[in-house]
Amino acid sequence: MLAIRLQRVGRQGYATYRLAVQEASRHPSSGRVVAYVGSYNPHTKEANVQVELAQKYLDNGAQPTPRVVKLLENAGVKLPKWVKKADVKSKTIRNAEKLRRNQPKEEVVEAPVEEIAEEVATEEPAAEEVAETPAE
Repeated sequence: MLAIRLQRVGRQGYATYRLAVQEASRHPSSGRVVAYVGSYNPHTKEANVQVELAQKYLDNGAQPTPRVVKLLENAGVKLPKWVKKADVKSKTIRNAEKLRRNQPKEEVVEAPVEEIAEEVATEEPAAEEVAETPAE
């Protein structure tokens, strides 16, 4: 059985992929490749797919991997009915009660203006006393 899968190429730390058609029982890096139907760069999200060639192998029963299904859909390849599309993952949040947005709101108590004025008035004489003392 044939599979359409991603084959990693590119330098270390900067992977790019080829869309390879090969035997499903073989490893992607060591198995004999029947054909290359495109390429994918995950850093720029650029995918080049030969639509007619990919369509030919899909019509003849090649099984695409879930990521390849997404790439083929975006390229405009008409997928057969038997191709399974991956479900949309929904991430659950652990310990949601610890999130800041779920904490009870703390009410900010504002001091009256008169108290603030008194605090400012008491601080100013202290600054004047320091200025009046002679420097040695």
